[in-house]
Amino acid sequence: MDLFRVLNLDELSHGLAGLSMFPYFDTAHYTVSVMALREQPGALEVARRSPFACWFSSMLYCFGGGILSGLMMAEAPIAPLSNSINVLMASVIWYLVFYCPQDMVYSCTALFPVRLVLTGMKEVTRTWKVLGGVAEAHSKYKDGLLVMIAIGWAKGAGGGLISNFEQLVRGVWKPETNELLKMTYPTKITLIGAVLFALQQTQYLAIQKHHLMLLYTVFTVVNKTSMTLTGSSSSPFAPIESVVHRTFFAGPSPSFTSETKTSVVKKGTGESLNRAAVPETSKAPGSSSKTAEHNRGKGSPKKDKVQSESTETESCKKSD
Repeated sequence: MDLFRVLNLDELSHGLAGLSMFPYFDTAHYTVSVMALREQPGALEVARRSPFACWFSSMLYCFGGGILSGLMMAEAPIAPLSNSINVLMASVIWYLVFYCPQDMVYSCTALFPVRLVLTGMKEVTRTWKVLGGVAEAHSKYKDGLLVMIAIGWAKGAGGGLISNFEQLVRGVWKPETNELLKMTYPTKITLIGAVLFALQQTQYLAIQKHHLMLLYTVFTVVNKTSMTLTGSSSSPFAPIESVVHRTFFAGPSPSFTSETKTSVVKKGTGESLNRAAVPETSKAPGSSSKTAEHNRGKGSPKKDKVQSESTETESCKKSD
């Protein structure tokens, strides 16, 4: 792109594309991942009770993307663990974060400036993971755009996508935390990156790969850093997501549906009551008059007795 040459960013993008993730960026990725596991509720109790379960959960946090993408590509899911150096590095970091005397390592890495730097370095590795997944899928499925997006997404955010399985390792079952039900920011930004790199790989997006790598990396690092500085956990895409959801996926309102059902039920009940009241009011026309005449013709016994007594009194007075 001419804009990159004008801004003298072409060399920077080439340098970023040739940057090696090992050992510094990988170390930052493992450290932030293990720290995220330690900060989960009940993780310290699991570490004391079952160190192996804690270690296995840490490996899922560190290599979850490679494991999930391997399963989706019908490859050995343990292939990411075949690199002994990376596994050893992740294991050493796991031990120091959980079991270091006086908790010195976790206390140092939890300092805000150190955590900020480590978080930014971890976001750099996200670009390489997503790009690696898309390139791996493209090598087998040349025209499989959806396959490229799925593999890139899995490799970049696999640790979050398999979080329910990782929780089972620690004896926790929370299906409501499924990433597909409620996506977190890392899962969303990884999906966006997978779409962009897949479009670039299939030449639907007219941009060079190293330029897209620079733009995506800067965007993710700046966003994550600003979220860490402000202490915000909300996604910067929330306003756009809200508008899109209300426009295309809202559907009928639950309150409107319940009100409609209530009015239908009330209407049906009123009609049934009216039908039940019709036979009582629609009697024969002469039945009411006949009943009234019968009641008039048939006097009350008590009234007749009073009238007879008064007649006898009047007759006695006359006789007197």
